[in-house]
Amino acid sequence: MGTLVGHVAPGAGFLLIGLWQLFNHIRLFSLRPGSYAAPVWFPARGVRHLELILVIVGTSMSILMELVIGPAKHQPFDDDGTIPSDHLHNFEHASISLALLAFAAVTIHMDRVRAPMRDAVSQLAAAAAFAQQLLIFHLHSADHMGVEGQFHWLLQAVIAVTLVTTVLGIPYPRSFVVSLVRSASLVFQGVWFIVMGVMLWTPGLIPKGCFLNREDGHDVVRCRTDEALHRAKSLVNLQFSWYLTGTLVFVVAFYLQVSRLYPEEPQYLPLVKGGRAGGRFSIGDDDDHEDDDDEDDDMEAAKRGYGHVVSGTKPMEVER
Repeated sequence: MGTLVGHVAPGAGFLLIGLWQLFNHIRLFSLRPGSYAAPVWFPARGVRHLELILVIVGTSMSILMELVIGPAKHQPFDDDGTIPSDHLHNFEHASISLALLAFAAVTIHMDRVRAPMRDAVSQLAAAAAFAQQLLIFHLHSADHMGVEGQFHWLLQAVIAVTLVTTVLGIPYPRSFVVSLVRSASLVFQGVWFIVMGVMLWTPGLIPKGCFLNREDGHDVVRCRTDEALHRAKSLVNLQFSWYLTGTLVFVVAFYLQVSRLYPEEPQYLPLVKGGRAGGRFSIGDDDDHEDDDDEDDDMEAAKRGYGHVVSGTKPMEVER
């Protein structure tokens, strides 16, 4: 990070994963709202772990850019083996990528070995990764007093939403609202990273009264007066508000469109009910009130896709 590409590239990654998650959560809920349960990730056709593989590839490239490719010496350490001050931010960014890489790798492994409670453990791993992201950006070695710092403060608010909804997904896996907000926050993280990269490192977009200054090996926006700094921060706040509103409108429109494309699947109910007198069968007999346990069995059978016939004879199954 610390450059236009360094923010736009991870932003595109967050945006892509966020859109994938948003689409799949809406589609899953639209098809089966009664049995909706939010997974941590979604398998892709052909390559089951494509989503997680992309996370691993993206974070690995980020780590290489921060620690090997980006530095002038192609290694981040000083001559005495210590971390120089101008490379602290590289290690901070690489640590965020490492946490996300660990989440994806652990999730793939647990899915392959069919580990028990793998969804909950994967959710905890994701929450730990977002917690590290929030902590590192909060304690960032970069200047939090300038324009770049204002962008980072607002980014922390978005990361906090992602973290909270990820944690809430463990006790409330059937909450579509939690999944929708988490996916939308990932989309907005991507949007805001891209906005940061474009607005902070495009000379023509620097606020009036401010300029790019070379410090510790990377360009930083500085303002000539306190008035110019306050104006620049206010412009950042306005951008955050506008992009947040735009993301909200997009998510609602996207939800309506995907819901229209994937209408709810029909629910299958028991086709045949058993009569109590003489073992006779009745179809759709509303007057025949079964016991509560029998009704529960019928509903469970319906969820599995067949009607269960209750009578004095052998049970029969009517396939879909």
